Order: sequence, then structure tokens, then C-alpha cells
Amino acid sequence: MTQTRGAVAFRNVQKRFGSFTAIPDLTLDITPGQLVTLLGPSGCGKTTTLRMLAGLESPSQGQILIGGEDVTRLPADRRDVSMVFQSYALFPHMLVGQNVAYGLEAGGMRAAEARKRADEALDLVGLAGLGDRLPAELSGGQQQRVAVARALVLEPQILLLDEPLSNLDARLRRKVRTDIRELQQRLGFTAVYVTHDQEEALAVSDTIVVMKDGRVAQIGTPRELYEAPASEFIADFIGEACVVDGRVLSVANEIAQVEMGGVTFPLPARGAAPGPARLSLRSNALKVKTSGEGVAGTVASAAYLGDHIEYEIDSSIGRIFVVDDESDTLLATGSAVCLEVRTRGVALIPGAA
Repeated sequence: MTQTRGAVAFRNVQKRFGSFTAIPDLTLDITPGQLVTLLGPSGCGKTTTLRMLAGLESPSQGQILIGGEDVTRLPADRRDVSMVFQSYALFPHMLVGQNVAYGLEAGGMRAAEARKRADEALDLVGLAGLGDRLPAELSGGQQQRVAVARALVLEPQILLLDEPLSNLDARLRRKVRTDIRELQQRLGFTAVYVTHDQEEALAVSDTIVVMKDGRVAQIGTPRELYEAPASEFIADFIGEACVVDGRVLSVANEIAQVEMGGVTFPLPARGAAPGPARLSLRSNALKVKTSGEGVAGTVASAAYLGDHIEYEIDSSIGRIFVVDDESDTLLATGSAVCLEVRTRGVALIPGAA
């Protein structure tokens, strides 16, 4: 296996649809053996990017490489990739094993060998012994795993997954995303995964590429994007943080002393200079207290959700969303509170003064 097998590179790729430019200028590298998620709101260009990688769309300009080979003008059937669609796309009249073996047989493999390989692939995804059933006899989660097995049996350089969990209910989504992640880590293949679901992206990815208006807004690990957003857009989109005004009082040794709502605390400076600043507050960044020091506020709404309480707090820095997972006492609307700043969940947003 070459060192470049499973590597992906976009070089100054542009995609136009008539007068509309969906992808203005994309340069991106994907490391072999990683699960990389393209994440963003509808219309951000993530699916167009995946379709260009699959060969289902052609770039208007630029270059795409897979495993070091220029595939920009190669048709889909000559690229060493397999795709898992959100609709599963299983043949309803074929048995599960026949579905998985279909691509191998279409490529010229003898039926007996193709079925043996299909059974091995079904075993990999936890569906051993189900090859003689029809797709309709399986659950939605099982059908999606059949689609993954059908893609993996071809041993592609890249596995492409386009919103693969969108047709599943919440509990099945958690189960199948765990299955996909465990399988990818165990086998070490390269996967490019498209979703608009932030939680899903955080759960499965080695690296997340957040896209906005056809451009890369930020690339990083799930922790980097969640804890150190590069812009207000990232802060709001990844985890729906509250973005508020503050002030950097001083900076020393890359630590900023920050004032927010009358409270002063240290934060990584992230290039900030003294002066006005914008801060990202995660829902767990503030602790709701009924007395003591902190940002003063009033409970605007409260909701008990079993293992935690969700509050909206009106304060001097605006309306803040806070999750309290330490107390089972539900504070009434109108209650006076103070918000203690915790050490995690607060970040300065670079260049957003």
C-alpha cells in the first residue's frame, strides 16, 4: 500500500452552475486513514464538494487528486471510491447478500467469490447470517449497514457518506454513527462524511471541515472547533453558543485578562489585544447561582429535562442560554440569579471586536 493511498487533495477547485458559483476556490487536503466530515448549513457547498470527489459533478476549474492521481476528468466508475447514500439505494427485489455482491459481480468477479466476499463484508458490519433476507425484512439501521457493507466490499480508497443517518430516528442515529466510527477506526480506511448535524459531526470525526458559502470557514478537530471557534459563525453553528461583548484588559504570556458583565477572568488570548472583544459562551460555561459573585441576571424561562435544567437568563450582557446539570431545583421565572464564569466553555473570538 502506498503512502498516498486514501489521500485526497482539492487544488483551487471551482464549481459554477450557470451564473451561480457554488464553490469559489477550494483547496483542501484529507489525510489517509481519517474520517473527515464536511459540515455546514444547507447551501454551503458540502454536498457539491462530495459529488465532485465522487465524479458525479465536474469541477469548472481546478484539480482533484485521489491517492496522488489526478482524477479531475475521470468518470465516477473509474475512481477508486464508493458512496453510501442517505436513501440506502438497495435493490428491494434482491437479497441482502446479492445487494452487497452486486458491484463485485458487475465488475466481473465470479458469483461464488463475490458472495463469499459479501458475507465477509456483512460480518464486518455486524450482519453475519442475514445475507438471505430481503432489505424490507431489516430495520432502517440494518439497511444502512448493508449499504456500508456494499460500499466497503469494493475495497475503495475512499468511502463517501452523504447524510447517511438522515432517514433514521434519533436512537438509531446514535447507534449507527457509533457503528460507522468503530468500523472506520478498526479498518483504518479514509472516509469523507457529509452532514448538517453538528452533534453527529462532533461524534464521528477525526477532522471537521466547516463550510460557509462554498468556502472553508474553519478546519480542526471536534475539540478545536468547539472550544476555540475562529469566528462568530463557527461559535454559533458548532454547539449554538451565545456570542457576547466583553473587553480585554491586558495580555501577558498569551493569557488575556477579560472583563464581561462586571466579572474579570483569564482566557487564552488567541491573538487578542487590549480593547473591545467578542466572546463565545457555551451552554455549560456559566453556573447559575442564587447568591454570590457573578454576572447579574433574571430567569426569563426555565425547563426541566430530567437530567438537566435549561435556562434563558436576561443579563447585562444579553439573553444567555445556560444548562444546569448539577441542581434539580427549578428556579421560577423572574428569579434573580448570578452567573459564575467557569474555566471551560468560554473563548475569545479572534478578530471579532
